[in-house]
Amino acid sequence: MSRVARSVAMTQTVDGAARAHLLREDQQEDICFALWRPSRGRTRSTALIERLILPGDGERNVHGNASFEPAYFERALAEAAGEGAGLALLHSHPLGRGWQGMSRDDVHAERGHAGAAFGATGLPLVGLTLAGDAAWSARFWERTAPKTYPGAWCGSVRVVGEALVVHYNNKQAPPPCSTNSQVRTVSAWGEECQADLSRLRIGIIGTGSVGGFIAESLVRTGIEDLMLMDFDRVEEINLDRLNFATRADIGRLKVDALGDYLEPRATAAKCHIERVASAVYEGDAFRKALDCDLLFSCVDRPWGRHVLNLITYAHLIPVVDGGIRVRKNRLGKLAAADWRAHVATIGRPCLECLGQYDTGLVQTEREGNLDDPRYIERLPDDHPLKCRENVFAFSMACASQQTLQMLALTISPLDMSNPGAQLYHFVGGFMEKPVFGDCSAECLFSSLIALGDTCGVVVTGNRLPRHGQPASAAASR
Repeated sequence: MSRVARSVAMTQTVDGAARAHLLREDQQEDICFALWRPSRGRTRSTALIERLILPGDGERNVHGNASFEPAYFERALAEAAGEGAGLALLHSHPLGRGWQGMSRDDVHAERGHAGAAFGATGLPLVGLTLAGDAAWSARFWERTAPKTYPGAWCGSVRVVGEALVVHYNNKQAPPPCSTNSQVRTVSAWGEECQADLSRLRIGIIGTGSVGGFIAESLVRTGIEDLMLMDFDRVEEINLDRLNFATRADIGRLKVDALGDYLEPRATAAKCHIERVASAVYEGDAFRKALDCDLLFSCVDRPWGRHVLNLITYAHLIPVVDGGIRVRKNRLGKLAAADWRAHVATIGRPCLECLGQYDTGLVQTEREGNLDDPRYIERLPDDHPLKCRENVFAFSMACASQQTLQMLALTISPLDMSNPGAQLYHFVGGFMEKPVFGDCSAECLFSSLIALGDTCGVVVTGNRLPRHGQPASAAASR
């Protein structure tokens, strides 16, 4: 599958406002500007549409083909330059369906203003077209030489909110044909849904017991583009929980052992599995995560979850998260085994507000204390960082719940995309009432939505050596 070099993303709120303005009852075309922020991955650059700049009285003309007055462009350009954002030009093709091409007038309007937009903002003009069926298409007008601004088509436009909706450029990301090994899967939700689902680029952050089960479920479902990220290696103590490892894998990187296990089990005609032997908070790995449309959080440390929380809101990439906690009583008997699953995305509570990590421990981990046995020993016996017991069956169940959360988000059966944050209790055998809602009013992350690389929050850093190890040993784990 070819890599998509450019994309656009927006929140469901921005998408709704754009549709309300651009898709007119009289079926005429309309137009508006918007501000966008860059999100630069390792191989993909994304324009995050932050907010619309709607026209005022007399600033645009609707006459079949919509046009705008110079004063409207100058006002929008001044706002973009003043806020350190890029400028986007949005217009509608109300009679169109799916990904749209461009008329000669469309090209003239966008290319003719690309130079001024780049000169004022230092960022390319982004053009978007909204079809009558609410499908988006997009392109970047990038400067390649003095006074030269050719159009470069995006591969996708994603709308992020209660559901994840991705509009694909079929020339760059052609819909795959389902294979004979996918017949039963496709029969559940149809060819169109399978084509959209299989083209998602999905990243699994943490390839331990839960991540391994999720990865296998994805490649068997037909996902074509999967990224595995983990710096750790298979140890003998892991073998009771890793579905993909045997004694022969002890000492190997988890991403390599899992990648080798997945390749012959993939049902897609072509399945690309990228292996990243790093932590998501390391600079290059962080950028690789930004190349994804959706991420699974299978980490159990605060720093990784903190990074993924930022990616969710600042970069508009939903994160499917979960976790397992097992507790024994004073007699050493199993007292509780709980696992949870939820999606952190726009309009839902973030991982911090859900209580999935403590921001106060992020710096503690950055300083290497969570790998210091003396620090862990001083923690209370019931502290989450100390309660790490787990078994194969619990991992399998948690992975299943997270996978179902992802499917609800992406295929939205009967328009029901949000099952809420779920918590299951093995002891007692019951699911708690799901949690809905949004972040707290004081939450930092809700103020960073769609700010991307300009959010001003630095979450990356270097992975420190494990306690008692030289740096070279830590880097090789």
